[in-house]
Amino acid sequence: MRALPHVMRATLLASALLNPGVLAAQRARYDVILRGGTVIDGTGAAPRRADVAIRGDRIVLVGDVRSADARVVVDVSGRMVAPGFINVHSHADRGGLPTAANLLSQGVTTVLMNADGSGDVALGAQLDSLAARGLAINAAASVPFNSIWSTVVGRSDVRPTEAQIARMQQLVTTGLEAGAFGVSAGLDYKPAYFATVDEVNRILAVATSWGTFFTNHDRITPESGFSSTAGMQETMRIGFATGMVPVFTHMKLQGREQGRARLMLDTMHTETRRGRWVAGDVYPYLAGQTMLAALIVPGWAQDGGIEAMRARFRDPALRARIIAEANDAIAARFTGAAGILLNDDGTTLQQVMDREQIASPGEAVVRVLENRMPSAILGFGAEADLVQLLADPDLAIACDCDAMLPERVSHPRYFGTFPRVLGRYVREQRVLSWQAAIRKMTQLPASLMGLSDRGRLAAGMLADVVVFDSATVIDRATYAQPTTPSLGIEQVLVNGVFAVRDGKVTGVQAGRALRRTRAMISRRPR
Repeated sequence: MRALPHVMRATLLASALLNPGVLAAQRARYDVILRGGTVIDGTGAAPRRADVAIRGDRIVLVGDVRSADARVVVDVSGRMVAPGFINVHSHADRGGLPTAANLLSQGVTTVLMNADGSGDVALGAQLDSLAARGLAINAAASVPFNSIWSTVVGRSDVRPTEAQIARMQQLVTTGLEAGAFGVSAGLDYKPAYFATVDEVNRILAVATSWGTFFTNHDRITPESGFSSTAGMQETMRIGFATGMVPVFTHMKLQGREQGRARLMLDTMHTETRRGRWVAGDVYPYLAGQTMLAALIVPGWAQDGGIEAMRARFRDPALRARIIAEANDAIAARFTGAAGILLNDDGTTLQQVMDREQIASPGEAVVRVLENRMPSAILGFGAEADLVQLLADPDLAIACDCDAMLPERVSHPRYFGTFPRVLGRYVREQRVLSWQAAIRKMTQLPASLMGLSDRGRLAAGMLADVVVFDSATVIDRATYAQPTTPSLGIEQVLVNGVFAVRDGKVTGVQAGRALRRTRAMISRRPR
C-alpha cells in the first residue's frame, strides 16, 4: 500500500469505506465459524464449550475464536458439535449417493460400501463412477468377497480349482491396490456360504501385509445349531489366520442364543487383551432386512440359484425337507412368523399362513418364493442383548443401510439409526454417555478404517461436522412409515461445505471418493 501513489491509496480507502463488505472480507480469517457450541470431539473426552473454525475443507481451530470473523458464522450455543458420523456398514445405491438425504439427515458424512461382501469386483471403476456422478457424502469401499467368489466360482456348491483360487487372490489384491479399505464378506449368504474356512483363508492370505480388517456377516449353519456365537468364532478364526482385524457386522444374538451378549463380548475383550483386536458394528433395532430366501431356505436348496431352488420345490420329497429345515431356521434364528414382514406387499408371514390356511411358516415361505422373491423384515433378538452391544466400546454404530431413494426404503434404520441411538439410548435411557456414543460413531469407525484425518474435531482434520440438538434429537421412522425423517440434526458440513443447513438438506455435492493407502492401518483407538 505504501508503494502506491497517494491518489491511488486515497481511492482504495474511499472504496473500502463506501463498501463495508470489502473490509469484512479482509477481516474474515475463516470460511466458517460454529460459535458457542458444546464440542464432543470424538475421542471420548468430556464435552466442552468451544468454537470451531474452518478454512476451506479443514478445521483450523477448536477453541475460543470470539474475536475472529468468518464468511459464515453460525451461533450453535445450546447445541452439540461433533465429527460427522461414519457408517461402516453401507449398501450402496448409486441413485441415492448424489443426494444422500436420508443419511445426511442423520448426521452421516462418510460411508464404507460393499457390505456383506456385495458390490463391484472392479472396485477402482466403482469409485471412479461414483465420483463422476457426484457425491453428497464421502464414499469408501471394501473388497467384496462374495462378489469375487460368485464371479469366479459361480452359484453352485463346488470346490474352486487352483486356478480359481489364484484368480480370486488376484482380485483381492487388485481391489486393495485400487484403494479398498478392507475385505468384506457375508459368509451367511449363498454362494459364498459354500466356501470352506480353508478356502477363505487361502484367498485372503494376500491381504495379510495390508494391516486392514475382515468384516463378515457371520455364517450361521444348521450344523452348529444355528449358533450366532459359532459364526462369530469363525469370523475371528479367519481374521486371525489372515492377519486382519475380525469385525462382527451388525452383531446380534439371535433366536435360541438370546441372553448371551455378555459372553460373546467377554470373548472379544479377552482376545483384544491378548493383542488381537476384535471389533464389530451394531444398529439399534431388533429386526434385520434381507431377501426372504437368504437366511431361511437351507443352503443345499439354494445351490445353483433361484430356478434350481424352485425346481427342488416341485419335488415332493425335497419340498418336505426344505420346509422342515426352514421351520428349524425360523425357530432358531427369528421371532416367529408374526415377526417376518414381506416388503413387497406389507403382509406378515403369519398373515399369509392365516389367509391361505398354511400349517407352518416354512411352508408359507416356500409358497411365497414359488412366485416372487421379496425382501423381508426379520425380527431376531432381545432388548437386553442390544443394550449391552450398544454400550460396548469396541462396537461402532452402523445403520446397515445406505443413501437410498425413499421409494426403495423399507426399514426404519435408513432414516433413524444414529438419532435413535442419541435420543433413545443416550438421552432417554442413559445406556451410554454422549461422548461414548459419539466416539462409536466417529473415532472408532475412523480408526478401524485407518482414516487419520476424519472422525475427530481437531485442528488439521477434514471438516466433516454435525451440529445437533441434544434435547430433541430422535428417530421417527417406523416399520410402517420407514421414510419419516429424524429430528434434531441441524447442521452438517461435508469437507467444509454445508450439506445440511438449519435442518434442510442443501443438495450440494461436496463428498469425495476415498481411497486407502498402505499407511492407513486399522488400529484400536486409544
